[in-house]
Order: sequence, then structure tokens, then C-alpha cells
Amino acid sequence: MRGHLPDENPGFVGRRTELESVSAALAEHRLVTVTGVGGVGKTRLALRAAHRAADGYPDGVWWTDLGPLDGDRLLVALVADSVDLSDHTPGMATTGLCRRLADDRLLLVLDSCEHLAEPCARLVSELLAAAPGLTVLATGRRPLGVPGERVVVLDPLPAAGDDALELLRRAAGEEFPAAGPAGEICVRLEGIPLALELAAAQIRLQGVEAVRDQLGTRFDAPPSARFDLLAHPERVWPSRHQTLRAAIGWSHELSAPLERLLWSRLSVFRGPFDLATATAVCIGGPLDRATLRDALDGLVRASVVRPADAAGRHRMLDTIRAYGATWLDRTGGTAAVADRHAAHFRGLARRADTEWHGARQLRWYRTVDAHHTDLRTALDRLLRTDPDAALDLVGSVAFAWSCRGRLREARDGLEQALLLSGARGPTRARALWALGVTLVLQGESGPAQEVSERCAREARYAECAERAQDAERTHRPDGRPGELTLDAAALAGLLALTTGRPTAAYVVVGHVLDAARGGPADSAARLRCRLVHVFALIGLGRFTEAHEEALALRAQCVELDEHWTRTALEYHLALTGLLEGDPASAAGHARAMLEGTRRLGASLGVALGLDVLATALAAAGDGERAADVSGTGEAYWRSTGQPRRGLPGLRALHEKYTDTARATIGEPAYEEIFLRALTGLPQDGLDRALRDVRQT
Repeated sequence: MRGHLPDENPGFVGRRTELESVSAALAEHRLVTVTGVGGVGKTRLALRAAHRAADGYPDGVWWTDLGPLDGDRLLVALVADSVDLSDHTPGMATTGLCRRLADDRLLLVLDSCEHLAEPCARLVSELLAAAPGLTVLATGRRPLGVPGERVVVLDPLPAAGDDALELLRRAAGEEFPAAGPAGEICVRLEGIPLALELAAAQIRLQGVEAVRDQLGTRFDAPPSARFDLLAHPERVWPSRHQTLRAAIGWSHELSAPLERLLWSRLSVFRGPFDLATATAVCIGGPLDRATLRDALDGLVRASVVRPADAAGRHRMLDTIRAYGATWLDRTGGTAAVADRHAAHFRGLARRADTEWHGARQLRWYRTVDAHHTDLRTALDRLLRTDPDAALDLVGSVAFAWSCRGRLREARDGLEQALLLSGARGPTRARALWALGVTLVLQGESGPAQEVSERCAREARYAECAERAQDAERTHRPDGRPGELTLDAAALAGLLALTTGRPTAAYVVVGHVLDAARGGPADSAARLRCRLVHVFALIGLGRFTEAHEEALALRAQCVELDEHWTRTALEYHLALTGLLEGDPASAAGHARAMLEGTRRLGASLGVALGLDVLATALAAAGDGERAADVSGTGEAYWRSTGQPRRGLPGLRALHEKYTDTARATIGEPAYEEIFLRALTGLPQDGLDRALRDVRQT
């Protein structure tokens, strides 16, 4: 099945009528919004309805959780990422998304729209106009207000009914009779699912009678005397919202003091967190490493924090997180904890950048990806409070973001930080280099040229200052270029290659490599320069030199257990095989490249690799497999928002051998296979391509 949907919550109970209403609405309307108070089960119902409707959408059902967003600046980027669009195009952010969805028949689910209702309404209106086959299912506390919207209002479970009691039984892991304390709890909590789950957690700890008695005492009191110590007595809350806040407040009051403190501090996380990350951000005062672990265990037992997943990561529901954030604000701790959060993720970004070169590269690449939401949160905080630190953070992770296809986010963060920060030296030079690479990948050669020149000037400035300090200390000046100049040269060379100037690329990186200090694989910057040098050789037609240099460099990458440069070298070796008339060798290197790009999650790299592989198969006379791989490659190209591209020599070979494959098996057969691969699951097509290569 195409698309992406989270697994269903096993605690789903009842809702047969509501589910039928949503299903019927999806069949007749292009925008359906499920509304209701917090904790009523909107997400669960939408997820169940989406799974149920999946077969009706040939291009898939795609889920977007908007809860982590703290503003609308990254709304389009998040939706694009959720539909597997690694948008590499410049221009308006919505343009690539509209193009991606224009010809598809799919269901897009936007969960938790309430804090972004107006931006979501604008985006949905634009997408529905651009994509006739698109249906949108949204959840939120109020409608989006878009013309043609069908609203399904979700009420709590009937408090005295079987479904509320069944939910309480499942959550508590006990069987309760309908008459008795459990039934009274359901009535007291008005059938609100989240409130029932919080009560169930306390039942597991205290027993059902104790929970019934506590709720009876507290809920009979006036609102100002209930557990919600943060309630505003002057504000008139809807009855059911008061009930939910009271239930959360009750869980808060029953938590131990250190658990309450941790609850408030954990609210700074917008994404999942593990024990180590929570410890780094939340310790302080009475919370040390030992007491924090115990407090976290207590919050998990109380269902305030979700149990750890297979990767050891916890989550908090948005409603509960928001309660903790309000408590943190009232106690005056928001700024301090947010600063610790930002400092932690800035440190993580710097470690990832420092250890990019070597055996821990892939681990750090995945770590940056896993913590993407909180890295963005930290960046937003630092842009407001410490722009120089923001420049340091984004300059450390932007290259990894670009490799992952998050070009818009990398560019947005870099441009903002460069504008706001007045820092000079290595931090600025690194950020300019990362921005230049991002612009090259977006095909923005004009702006990339300007940034490349700024990067070179900043690198000279920083290294001159460093040499002056070294000379003053050692009395032995060293005029050789350093790492910043190497990266500036690599950027200039990359830009020259992508604009058809291999001689310029060869000269600029060759000059710097000859003058630089250190061994041939001593740093990531040196590897990048050598990689550009190899591609320049092939652009100049010096295939034998290019092949020998690529093999030597790949051997060094294997020894270092370095993945990114090695994957790019496999692409080069595949090109060399094609240009030298050895399609079998080209196919083998293309396979190695594809396995590397799949590990890195780089859609653009997969698209480039599939083009090389399809060309190699066509050159070998295997038209059917060439058509299949080419169709899969087109699907990946569309996921980048760009037309096919690559080095000019590859484009010419691809066109030549594609024509040969079409002639060999016939135009109708080629088109049928190509379209079947294009409209199938891209991941399945990639698996077939790798499997077929292994069998050759």
C-alpha cells in the first residue's frame, strides 16, 4: 500500500456511528474535518477512518502530525516531508507540493490543526485547487472554515454506556462490573477518553474504589477548588474542557513533587525523547540522574508519558504537554529550561559535525534525523535569543539536512541565521559553505555563485586571523590553506561541475589540494575536494586517471568507514563504467551507490543511481529491466520536485540507451513496464532493482 499511516492504537473502542459518518463524508466531500474538545479521541478516529479508506486511494493515504509545529513557518515543509516530497526546487514552497499532488488520487490527513487553523486553511485551499484527486481529512478543535468543508463533531463516549466502561477496562487491564465504582468514574469524567486513560493509570496504582472516592470529592467541589491549580477562575471554560483539565490536574496533583517538576520540564520537547536526552535537558535542583529516572518511570506508570518505543523514545500527548508547559511558565522556569534545551541540541549538532568524518558518520546522520523536530525548536529559540549560537547550530547540521532532502529548511535556517548574526570567522564560513551546497542542489547557480565567493572571502579572513595567532604563539607562520579554504574550494568546484565547467573545477580544487597541509583523507573537507577532483577528471574525459583516483579514494573511505563520499564515488565509478563501455561494472557500482543512498535516506541520490542503473541495463541489452528501473527512477525524481538531471555525459547516454531499449522490446512493452513501475510503490521498485542486480 502506498502512503504512510501510523499503526492503529489498540485501545480504540466503539465509535461505530462516528466512523460511519467520517467514511460517508470522505466519499462525498474533498475536505472533512473532525472537531471536538481535547482528549476526545479525534486522532484515533481519524486514524481508524484513514486505514479503513485506504483501498479507495490508489496513490496512498499520507499522515501529517502537526502537533510538533510551534508556528506555521515549517508547515509546508512538514506536509511535503510527510508525502515523501524531498523538494529540491527553489521558489514558493507550496509550488513543489502542488506539483507533487496534482495528478494523484490520495488522502492527506492533517492531524492537530487547532493551533494552525488559518495557515492550514490557506494551504488546504491551495492544494485542493491544484490537485483534483486530493481529499483532505483534518482534525482540530474547530473547523478550518474552507468552502465545501464537511465537519464531523466528535462528542465524548456516552458516559453511562458500554464503550466508556470498556475503554476504562482495557486501559486499566481489569474487568469491572457496569454497576459500581468504575461506572461512577466514567460518569464523573463524562466519557472523555484521555481522562479515562489517566484514571485507569491511577486505578492500576491505587485501586478503583480509591480513584472513585477521590474523583467524587474533587469533582463535587467548585471549579476553583479542583485539581487544576493553573485554571483561570475568571475564564469560562466549556464544561467538557473543564472536566479534561480537572482530570489532568488530578493526575498532576497525584504525581510526586519530582514527577511534577519533570513533567513541566519535559514540555520543552516538541518531538520524542529518550532517557539520556531528558536527563541532559531536565536535570537540575532536586532532579539528578537517579531521581530523574525514577520520576520518568512514575510518569510512565501514570500514563502522563507514553512508554518507550523500540528505539527507547518517549512521547507526551499534546494536551498533557501543554499542561506541563503552562505549569512551567507559572513557576517561572520556561526560559531557563528552553535555554538548556537549545544548548543541548546545539551541542549535539556540533558533535555531529565534528564526527561526520569517520566511522560514526552514519550514526550521527541518523541521530540528527531522529532529533530533527527538537533541533528546529532549538534553532528557533536561538534565532530569538542568541543569533551567533543559532548560526553555529544550523551551520553544523545544514549539510546533513540537505543530504536528507530538507533543502528548504536548511536554506531557511541558514539565511535567517546569517542575516541576524554578526559573527565572523569559522562559524560564518561553514554556514556559507552549507548554504552554497544547498543552493547548488536546488539548481540556483546564480545565488550559489555569490555565496561561493562570500564563503571563499570568509574562509580567507578566518584562516588569516588563525595564522596570525599561530605565528604570534610559535613564531613560525604557516601560509598553507586550511579546512575552511578546502571546503570553499570544494563548493566552487561543485558549482563549476554542475554548470558544465570541469576545467574550472579541476583547477580550483587541484590548486588548493596541492597547497593544503595534511594527508589525503585527513578531513571531511579534504575528501570533498578530492571527490570534486575525481568528477572533474571524468568531465575532462580523463577516464583512466579518474578511475584510478576514485578507486584509491574509495579504499580510504572503506578504511575510515565513511559513507557519504564512498556513495558518491560509487556513482562516479558507475559513470566511468558506462563511458568506457562496461555496463556490467557500471551496474555493480550503481547497486553499491543505491544501497548507500538508501542508508542515508537521500531521495536525490537514489534517483541519480537508478538512472545510472537503468542506463547500464539498457546498454547490456536488458530492455525490460531497464524500463522497470527507469520507471522507478522517474517516481523518485518526482519525489524531489525536479526533472531528471545529472552530469551531461550521463544524460546523453541515458537517452541513447533508452531509445535502444525501446527499440529492442518495442515501444508498447516498454511503456507498459515503465508506467507500472512509475505508479507502483517506489520502495518496491528499488528493492526489485537491487535484487535484479544481485542476480546478474
